[in-house]
Amino acid sequence: MKAIQVVLGTALLLAGIPWVHGAPEENDTGFSIDALDRTADPCTDFYQFACGNWVKNHPLPAERTRFATFDQLEEHNTATLRTILDKASEQAKAGSADATTTKIGDYYAACMDESAIDAKGTAAIAPVLEKIRGMQSRADLPQTLAALHLISVDAFFGFFSITDPKDARQVIAATDQGGIGLPERDYYLTTDEKSVKLRAEYVAHIAKMLELAGTSQAAAAKSAEKVMALETQLAKISMDVVSRRDPEKLYNPSTREKLVAGSKDFNWNHYLAAVNPPQFEKINHVSPPFLNGLGAVLQKTDLAVIKDYLTWQTLHAASQELPTGFQTEEFHFYRQVLGGAKEQRPRWKRCANYTDNHLGEALGQVYVKSAFGAQAKERMETMVKNLEAALHEDISNLDWMSQDTKKQAMAKLDAMVDKIGYPDKWRDYSNYRVERGDALGNLWRGNEFEIRRQLNKIGKPVDKTEWGMTPPTVNAEYHPERNDITFPAGILQPPFFDNRLDDAINYGAIGAVIGHEMTHGFDDEGRQYDRDGNLHDWWTATDGKAFTDRAECIVNEYSGFEATEGVKLNGKLTLGENTADNGGVRVALMALLASYGNNPPADVDGFSPEQRFFLGYGHAWCANQTPESLRLQATTDPHSPGKWRVNGTVQNMPEFRKAFGCKAGMAMAPSNACRVW
Repeated sequence: MKAIQVVLGTALLLAGIPWVHGAPEENDTGFSIDALDRTADPCTDFYQFACGNWVKNHPLPAERTRFATFDQLEEHNTATLRTILDKASEQAKAGSADATTTKIGDYYAACMDESAIDAKGTAAIAPVLEKIRGMQSRADLPQTLAALHLISVDAFFGFFSITDPKDARQVIAATDQGGIGLPERDYYLTTDEKSVKLRAEYVAHIAKMLELAGTSQAAAAKSAEKVMALETQLAKISMDVVSRRDPEKLYNPSTREKLVAGSKDFNWNHYLAAVNPPQFEKINHVSPPFLNGLGAVLQKTDLAVIKDYLTWQTLHAASQELPTGFQTEEFHFYRQVLGGAKEQRPRWKRCANYTDNHLGEALGQVYVKSAFGAQAKERMETMVKNLEAALHEDISNLDWMSQDTKKQAMAKLDAMVDKIGYPDKWRDYSNYRVERGDALGNLWRGNEFEIRRQLNKIGKPVDKTEWGMTPPTVNAEYHPERNDITFPAGILQPPFFDNRLDDAINYGAIGAVIGHEMTHGFDDEGRQYDRDGNLHDWWTATDGKAFTDRAECIVNEYSGFEATEGVKLNGKLTLGENTADNGGVRVALMALLASYGNNPPADVDGFSPEQRFFLGYGHAWCANQTPESLRLQATTDPHSPGKWRVNGTVQNMPEFRKAFGCKAGMAMAPSNACRVW
């Protein structure tokens, strides 16, 4: 999954079990031989063989758009967080908690108090909406927009801090495109029947949200149409998702002086004075076409439409802590229409996630004590070192890369930093004010706390010890500008990491995750960064072409896979993740076999160590998913669906063919297999 700040980070995923209230049951998410469909031929459809019974026995819960082994583990972790937060809430109410426990307990209690949220109605958001309505002219927009940006309302554009792509030691200011409510620019521009219908439902959603805020039904309908027209203009000047995968296209350095002088239709001096970041000179414009076109869009848009647009975006950003009607309407469009979910997630699950979003390292301190032991961390560290050694060997043996480039690649690998479990230094939330009984205020103050924290980095050295994920997160990440890999405690549990099982299963699951993140350092994006995290071409021209030729094979291969009926994967969009899957599994298998030396273990349950390795990998991606969610994923997400993460990878591996005795020409043993790493 790509995390953007523009935080250039590369994560394993984008985004139930009926857990009882109270302490979560023992995690039963681990690998089981019962997940297999023995009627399927592994050489014809390995995903079906590895996951068939799991898919049959884990129907999609009504609240989910996808239910995979990832989500199964996430449900378990969320239940663990609930236990922690219920206890913290009780202690905070009794006045017997320390400052950290009080903060997470009060936040969760305020979020869970739906009757108080409903009783306040729109009174809590009224001052912000009144500020929008009080704009007298476009000259008031910069100050109004600054106030909205500080509470994380995504209107018109983004202003934030990033690591300088060409000097990874420093943090600089940046701007980027933004301000659209549909998932991606092409949702506004494509003309197929489903897209046209979806846009109509989006307009109806905007109208309903405006109506809930007090606008008459007729006026809300007219305003929604005009807001849609404005967002369409923003979409037209936005970069597409594939273009945004090229780091060089996102690096467009300029200065504060040029930014201020270059816009006649938006007063940047007023905006920056209101946001009040540290003084800066250098600024990177991630999306120049958007920045250059924004002035014309603003100039031709009536002030009344701008007010309606800002009102809508504010309601959208605040909906999770507004009365039930707003939450229900947001669920209807974003989860039901776009994703295919049948029911809203229970409030306690959402509030546990919101607490993790705003206070993740405070909550994480308690979480790791109950969910992550020293033995797990030690075994994980050993696996990481084994994978690094395997990737070192893989690079050394490449027949298409010159010695000069190999030397640079191995130096980058040697410099890669491992972050496992949780950070060494916890974040300080003392300046974040949380009030029991003020859910919306907690949301906005939490947003401003984090935005200010990020903006205050401008002009300062990069803190390479900082984590971009909270400890309970079920995910992993490679960050090219820090050249580090992160494995939170949340993912270091079954089915990805299980101390009870043999190495073959663990290397196929968490080992492949480790290899995936390492390989991101050398995919089509990651390879453009050097060992120090700078955007710098360290490849010879010949080696660069050799990489591109091999990567094109993967682009073409995955472009032929169907996500759901009538929707193919975008091989260019998913290239980085597919490259990381293919390289990661191969390197994980190399590490496993090397760990055996001359003493491979006996078969288990009738499967050889190599076969169990692939079964462990396949099980990690078992999933049920709605057609709507698959369509959304195929058009916006750089990750392939689980089926193709499994079959697309193993069909490129001679090691898989040998392990399962697949004959040449079978579906999992094609003649035109691809390989980069």
